[in-house]
Amino acid sequence: MSDNSSFTSHFVELRSRLIKSLIFIFVIFVISYTFAEHIYSFLVSPYAEAVKDDPGSRRLIFTALHETFITYLKVAFFAAIFIGSPFLLIQIYKFIAPGLYKNEKKALLPYLISTPLLFLFGGMLVYYLVMPLAIKFFLSFESMGSNTNLPIQLEAKVNEYLSLIMRLIFAFGISFQLPILLNLLARIGVVNSEYLKKTRRYVIVIIFTLAAILTPPDPITQVGLAIPLLLLYELSIITVRFTEKKNKNENIEDA
Repeated sequence: MSDNSSFTSHFVELRSRLIKSLIFIFVIFVISYTFAEHIYSFLVSPYAEAVKDDPGSRRLIFTALHETFITYLKVAFFAAIFIGSPFLLIQIYKFIAPGLYKNEKKALLPYLISTPLLFLFGGMLVYYLVMPLAIKFFLSFESMGSNTNLPIQLEAKVNEYLSLIMRLIFAFGISFQLPILLNLLARIGVVNSEYLKKTRRYVIVIIFTLAAILTPPDPITQVGLAIPLLLLYELSIITVRFTEKKNKNENIEDA
């Protein structure tokens, strides 16, 4: 009976925290929709910067009556998830924290802080480096019509451009959680630093394959995702080795 009561109380608490998170995300969504035009301007800035020196006129177009409205909804939802995710992580941490020992809480806290920071770093890499380079790469295929009957010029759609940059930000942000994942696996004994070293050659293939799947079919974004992930994998080996030493010292002290 007590077990059922405990399970029910935990379930109620979890539901309460998830509802709080959803309400918070919904409020951010409403606020974000109010400022959707400003967020749109921010997201479109890499394209504007990439073509500012272009002698021709540049614009983003929409071809359906509802396209801009749907785009603003997507922008607001993107901002709500981006801003609301740390709040959701905090609620999850508060839910599991009472069942953890003091040293386990200390061990989990760095992961809680690192997760949104790595996601933010991945998004910044897309915004400030990958997208400008990718836009320049795609624009290089334009033709003024000297070798063809008609000129070939980019007329980018609002919806397609924003969908691309938002998808890349999420793809990079989630992929940059690799060190968190590997360190958590190391803490529970699934992997170790020696295993990560031995499987390096296979991981390289997997990373480039994932980069090809998660990004558009161009070398700029694929390499732009693969190279940082390889660096993060090497960093993970170092941090996993540090975690192993720390766990070993804790076991010696307990003994």
